[in-house]
Amino acid sequence: MALNRVMICGVNTSKLPVLSEDEKNQLFDRIEQGDTKARQTFIEGNLRLVLSVIQRFSNTNENPDDLFQVGCIGLIKAIDNFDRTLNVKFSTYAVPMIIGECRRYLRDNNSIRVSRSLRDIAYKAIYAKDMLLKKNDREPTLEEIAEEISISKEDIAMSLDAISSPLSLYEPVYQEGGDTLYIMDQISDKKNKEENWVENISLNEAMKKLNDRELSIIKLRFFEGKTQTEVASEIAISQAQVSRLEKNALKTLQNFLR
Repeated sequence: MALNRVMICGVNTSKLPVLSEDEKNQLFDRIEQGDTKARQTFIEGNLRLVLSVIQRFSNTNENPDDLFQVGCIGLIKAIDNFDRTLNVKFSTYAVPMIIGECRRYLRDNNSIRVSRSLRDIAYKAIYAKDMLLKKNDREPTLEEIAEEISISKEDIAMSLDAISSPLSLYEPVYQEGGDTLYIMDQISDKKNKEENWVENISLNEAMKKLNDRELSIIKLRFFEGKTQTEVASEIAISQAQVSRLEKNALKTLQNFLR
């Protein structure tokens, strides 16, 4: 995927603007007041973010122009749905949205090319799974399904993935009180440097403002890439408590850096 060229979708990537955090905040003030020109400026100022995200899909055979356009759709959705009271950088919120839009596009685009053999394997695996579940009264492992139908577990996993329907990263999976757990909270992504924004702040001073539990959660979430569920299990509290403490810690850090 040739992303090192200057032009993509008619856009000269070498001349894309870069917005400071202050400029982004000022533009968002205007966007929230219905200023369409500010919205367009904000989109153009974040196109480099789209370019950085679609490089993750360089091993696909998709046209980079198409992926760039799809990524821009994810960017626009992020702008329209971004809640500044979350106390996170826009890029932290936008990256998963752009990634999700690209993956959904690739999945939908490839679904029509799923071979008959892959579909047959998937259906055999689903039938075997149901049969083993009834027989053993528990969820069968992938190895047990593979042994039952004499097909490698790698082929089974590939076939099931090929016929599965995409889900939004913001699909809610659990709710307790006012705290909602989304699919995104269950996914760890150690390669996603855009989300690890805490690493870019002045740690020596800002992190001292957190109590021991908040500090532990921030380190586990943003430095070790663990999900909220994994953190909850490790420090023996509920996921809802982790969510609340994480939000409080991020707010403390942001207030200190203002």
